[in-house]
Amino acid sequence: MTLESTPLPAATPVGYPRIGPDRELKKAEEAYWAGRIDHAEFARRTRALRRATRTRLTTLGLDAAAAAPESFSLYDQVLDAALAAGIVPDRFASVVTADGTVDDDGLFALARGTAEQPPLEMTKWFDTNYHYLVPEIGPDTDVRLASTRVVDLFTESLEDGAGTRPVLVGPLTLLLLAKAQDGAPEGFDPLERLDEVVAVYAQLLTRLAAAGAPWVQLDEPALAADQRVDATELAELLQRSISRLAARSDRPQLLVTTPYGGIGDLLPTLLATGAEAVHVDLTRGELPTTAQLAGVDTVQLVAGLVEGRSVWRTELPTAAARLAELRARVTAAGGDAAAVVASTSVSLQHVPHTLELETSLPAELTATLAFADEKITELVTLAGGQVEAGTVDGPRSVPRAFEGVRVDAVRERAAAVTPADTERAEHAVRAEAQRRALGLPDLPTTTIGSFPQVAEVRAARAAHRRGTLDAAGYEQAMKDEIARVITLQEELGLDVLVHGEPERNDMVQYFAEHLEGFATTEHGWVQSYGSRCTRPSILFGDVHRRAPITVDWSTYAQSLSPHPVKGMLTGPVTILAWSFVRDDQPLGDTAAQVGLALRDEVTDLEAAGIRIVQVDEPALRELLPLRDAEHADYLDWSVRSFRLATSGAAAATQIHTHLCYSEFTVVLGAIDALDADVTSIESARSRGEILEAVEPGAFLRGIGPGVWDIHSPRVPGPAEIAEQLRRARAVVDPGRLWVNPDCGLKTRGYAETEASLRHLVQAAREVRAEAEVRAGV
Repeated sequence: MTLESTPLPAATPVGYPRIGPDRELKKAEEAYWAGRIDHAEFARRTRALRRATRTRLTTLGLDAAAAAPESFSLYDQVLDAALAAGIVPDRFASVVTADGTVDDDGLFALARGTAEQPPLEMTKWFDTNYHYLVPEIGPDTDVRLASTRVVDLFTESLEDGAGTRPVLVGPLTLLLLAKAQDGAPEGFDPLERLDEVVAVYAQLLTRLAAAGAPWVQLDEPALAADQRVDATELAELLQRSISRLAARSDRPQLLVTTPYGGIGDLLPTLLATGAEAVHVDLTRGELPTTAQLAGVDTVQLVAGLVEGRSVWRTELPTAAARLAELRARVTAAGGDAAAVVASTSVSLQHVPHTLELETSLPAELTATLAFADEKITELVTLAGGQVEAGTVDGPRSVPRAFEGVRVDAVRERAAAVTPADTERAEHAVRAEAQRRALGLPDLPTTTIGSFPQVAEVRAARAAHRRGTLDAAGYEQAMKDEIARVITLQEELGLDVLVHGEPERNDMVQYFAEHLEGFATTEHGWVQSYGSRCTRPSILFGDVHRRAPITVDWSTYAQSLSPHPVKGMLTGPVTILAWSFVRDDQPLGDTAAQVGLALRDEVTDLEAAGIRIVQVDEPALRELLPLRDAEHADYLDWSVRSFRLATSGAAAATQIHTHLCYSEFTVVLGAIDALDADVTSIESARSRGEILEAVEPGAFLRGIGPGVWDIHSPRVPGPAEIAEQLRRARAVVDPGRLWVNPDCGLKTRGYAETEASLRHLVQAAREVRAEAEVRAGV
């Protein structure tokens, strides 16, 4: 077979949402996992979702061959790539079938764990709220072609008359995101297996060519981030991997994408690999210089001009001007300006499907928004030359000047903030005041905040929203659930309680609904991981609080128990990270406004007698810029916004924070700088990696490394939890060590929750007793 030349169409996104506009994927998966449908029905439902997606993309104008990306995944695109190459850790050998493949049940076992094995580690995909599963590989992993799912999806698209473009995480990014399997020799780097993984990709490309695919997309976002190898070695690895694939004749044409930021001087290397098309992110990255475009004469350039991770409409005249300027530079570099393709900066998986389903957003706000389908329409319009060019440096999004965008009183308050507003008493003073006020034992037990949201709670909230349950009835339903949760925690023997958050639909949306400057959607669902979807709010204006938000619920819960009940707030950085945030002012300015609104809430909780307030910041690591040079500025404003929210508290009020599912070892200094009295942090799913980065005695405030991975349905036994606590005790003084799950319990069921918490308390008491024996108590 010889390689045929078929140009990419003038407009194409690099990815599209895969959950379905009505969360069809989520519903099918959860029905299958619960045993309500069999595998045949599950396959039928997911097949229907893919068919509907292909039809929709064709309707939107992506009707040319390879115009629509085939970016569907049952769970995670990184896991898909790992399974294609046979990268399955030894501890999951049982999920590999007799023919060497992993079926759907095996895939879900890797993603969700089994009764015997915890799942693969999960962490954030670059600087987004999407979570990927971390591949585990060792020097003896049997790297081989073990899955042709990507070929099957392309063949299926031909049956639908669509002819999509298969998408795979590229081999270099796959191994840069991977970790050494347990038991691998010290110093082993997954990159050592690059040549073998590339050989597998070559086999896949051959299969795809035989199936008739004119193009294949390889996503290499790792090129847009600083890596554990320097720029010179990264360029060599890039050349080695992509050039080897491009050198083959029995393959489709290659589009290599570089989303999530600029790749700078790596661009000439990529253009020289032999790939037929190269994508550049022009919303986070700059227009390439003529020198950087050397080699573009044989390559189609795919210009990421439409921002794929925000919901703001593109300012099309500016985009048209940038497209024209890019074409001029391509011409100057010897390339074909007409071959430049209009695209998105990143996959549209980070935004909801369509605005068509929204009926309650204010009209003036809706006029400034674009979800995935609307962004594709922008691409088609831009590529069709229907937009008169403006200026290259003009506005990037449609201006917003309606009510609520600017509130002078909010801006004046933020401008009046002084350094003293972000300082509390010395930690030693606070620790003694809190010891006297709270009287907690060593290794105090607690949970992160939410408890399972049972059907009755969701039904009451939905009925209240529809108007079929009045305010009094809704309040009573929530109080009944709070009372149940408090009673359960007391029976289990937990030391610090929570009210369970039954009134909250989401830890960010709930606050967005009670703060000015936000709007919420009805159907704006976005995949976070697997079947987990969130509905990010839209932060469009100056943020302020109109009334207390959580005080009544917290004080009611506290009235039911003599044990301290935590007030529960979501921190400013996480509210920003898990919302679609205005882009007309610096993020730090917006974070300060949110911090001040939360400061008022902390003050009111404290005045109402709440002695512990938790301000969650699970997204602190998430927003960390991908380039090291930009870290300092981000960490400065993010830490300052948290301290602005919490520093009004008295010394005796214990401030907690919580962080989860990111590589937090790189921001340990920032975590310390938050100056929280207690920090709970994900640890169980990553099997205690955070503890390896903590020098014994170095973390002088309270810390709770999670001992139960709540994103898996498995119930850890008391011995397993006790062993994790002993590991933690080796580096954390028992007087500072807390015992808690990895995250909130909203997505779990009560049976597994009660069993796991019972084991957690049992393990804590056992290890606490051991510490007392050592201390001679």
